[in-house]
Amino acid sequence: MSRPQPGWTVVCQLTDLVPERGAAALVGGEQVALFRVGDREVLAVQQLDPYSGAHVMSRGIVGSRAGAVTVASPMYKQVFDLRTGACLDPVGKEPQHLRTWPVRLEGDAVLVGTAGALVDALVAPLVSSATLNATEAP
Repeated sequence: MSRPQPGWTVVCQLTDLVPERGAAALVGGEQVALFRVGDREVLAVQQLDPYSGAHVMSRGIVGSRAGAVTVASPMYKQVFDLRTGACLDPVGKEPQHLRTWPVRLEGDAVLVGTAGALVDALVAPLVSSATLNATEAP
């Protein structure tokens, strides 16, 4: 493999990742949870669970919901879209999203971009229960 371009970090080999399981990596000083989905796709989200404050997302349960690849937090079971980081099921709490990182493969090397994206810029804002209550008032 050639030297990675600036802004990309080689974190492991694809064969180091078990399909449908998470693994943690340190990228640019931040903990990132990596998930191998399918034969040659790897997704990366923040390792920090925004609801518990624990670095545990790589220990979450991988699944799917309405066509989205998801991970359920091992702490309080909130469900997140692994591609966008959007919280799909906040389990009765205000939705909080996961930060995502770009991932690419060079041969079998897994590279993670150092600039994570905030989901707020990628998805439309969700309606909060306070907004619903305000609009439902007579």
